[in-house]
Amino acid sequence: MKNRWTPLFLAVCAILSVLFLLPIFLVVKGGFWDDGGFTLRHLLSVFRNPVYSEGLFNSVCIATGTTSLCLLVSLPLAWISHKYEFPGKAFFSAIVLVPMILPPFVGAIGMQQILGRYGVLNAVFGTSVDWLGQARYFGVVAIQALALYPIVYLNATAALANVDPAMDEAAANLGCPGWKRFFRVTLPLIAPGLFAGCTIVFIWSFTELGAPLMLGYSTCASVQVFDALKEIGASHFPYALVFVVLSVSVLLYAAGKLAFGRNSFAMQGKAAVTFKPVRLRGIGAVPAVLPFALVSFVALLPHFGVVLTSLSKPGSWYGTVLPEVFTLGNYAEALGHDMTVASIRNSLLFSSVAVCVNLVLGVGVAFLVVRSKIRGAGILDALSMIPLAVPGLVMAFGYLAISSWLSNLGWVRTSAFWTGVFDVRVNPALFLVIAYAVRRLPYMVRSAAAGLQQTSEAFEEAAWNLGATPARTVRRVTLPLIAANLVAGLLLAFAFSMLEVSDSLMLAQQARFYPITKTIYELFQLLGTGKYVASALGVWAMMFLTATIAGVSVLLGKKMGALFRV
Repeated sequence: MKNRWTPLFLAVCAILSVLFLLPIFLVVKGGFWDDGGFTLRHLLSVFRNPVYSEGLFNSVCIATGTTSLCLLVSLPLAWISHKYEFPGKAFFSAIVLVPMILPPFVGAIGMQQILGRYGVLNAVFGTSVDWLGQARYFGVVAIQALALYPIVYLNATAALANVDPAMDEAAANLGCPGWKRFFRVTLPLIAPGLFAGCTIVFIWSFTELGAPLMLGYSTCASVQVFDALKEIGASHFPYALVFVVLSVSVLLYAAGKLAFGRNSFAMQGKAAVTFKPVRLRGIGAVPAVLPFALVSFVALLPHFGVVLTSLSKPGSWYGTVLPEVFTLGNYAEALGHDMTVASIRNSLLFSSVAVCVNLVLGVGVAFLVVRSKIRGAGILDALSMIPLAVPGLVMAFGYLAISSWLSNLGWVRTSAFWTGVFDVRVNPALFLVIAYAVRRLPYMVRSAAAGLQQTSEAFEEAAWNLGATPARTVRRVTLPLIAANLVAGLLLAFAFSMLEVSDSLMLAQQARFYPITKTIYELFQLLGTGKYVASALGVWAMMFLTATIAGVSVLLGKKMGALFRV
């Protein structure tokens, strides 16, 4: 039985080693090796330089602030949703997930229109304060938290649904009051789920590149790495800086895992009693509805800003509450502009190929983890999920390092064909596809594994007994049975690949290869109509991701939170 799985296990391990471990290895090697051999000089120079030390400190502060704000917003909402049944619950539960449809750096466009010196807030109060300029740190934290809190909310909701109500009832019977029960019983039980969501948010916000770039907050590690790209071929210092970013992410994750992740509590497979949420009606439902309404309103402000900017005539929204002149011309230009048409085509191509890689690799990993008893399957499962914990910024830099190494090989440098394949400066298509596939592989693995766990092996055994080969059994029996899970994973992988920020900004260096997110960033830098066309393109992206997440929610329901766990 084990021998049958060995070739697949070896093949998957080899692919993950090349696509995931190799770029990380080259980043580490570049930070510690130069022509003279091993050295700590480059690493120490990062900490000796006060500019980069400040950048690392600021990035940790951004991540801490973003994660804390996400937890502060998400945990009460998840608890209310779990505890009570109230009018409009399904509607508000869907609305609080809407911020996921807008990348933080696109939301920065809308927030600038609302909180800028000539934005909506100043128009309402008759002031001229540049709110984002006065406190860029808080602006970055707020924009990222408003986009990322649904990840914590999904994990908290799923964790609360798995808590056995009998434990809460036992504490109540012993005289423990309500709030004390929450902190002494419920919170420890859901801590692993909260930790899973907070880990993703922390690492994501620690290395988020788009929002700081849009707000001009340059004294943070992610922007400093982006600015160091021009030195990647001539200096080892950028490698050392990226290694420090990677190390901080891994160490903070490990510290949190040791402090919070190991305190999990076993519960019965089936709850001893059925939990029934308290039904609220009339005026009694207001305290439950208000938090959802308030959070939804604030979280949707960046979306409103982007939509209104996309609908305003260039130059017509300046120091007023609403645009003075509305137009749909920005949408037409967004789909007709040479740069945007090419970027949509590029993103569709790169993301489509990436999800095909995801499908093959993800299903292979899922089969090894769920169906096989081969030794090392658990390690393979952890390895396939680590891309959620490794910053996209680090992975993108690693692929740049691979490209730099390959392009210096003689047989690549002397061949126009191989230069066009392996040199990211000439054509980044290969590395963008790989980056998208590796970064979104965890969604595919988790979706496929969930489907296999829900599908009895008896169906496959029956097919084998009737003479079907393993390949035919997988194709004709197993895959159709887990089709809904595979579609959910593919949709998420495709949608988030289309809107990937770090990899797109760093790897795409020529306009004809720009994906959508790189085009939005470049358009935003242009004077005149650039901001408006970028907003229109952002709205098109929002509409696309809205449809995707709605489809995934229908297919997976509360299990969707498991896709954002590491």
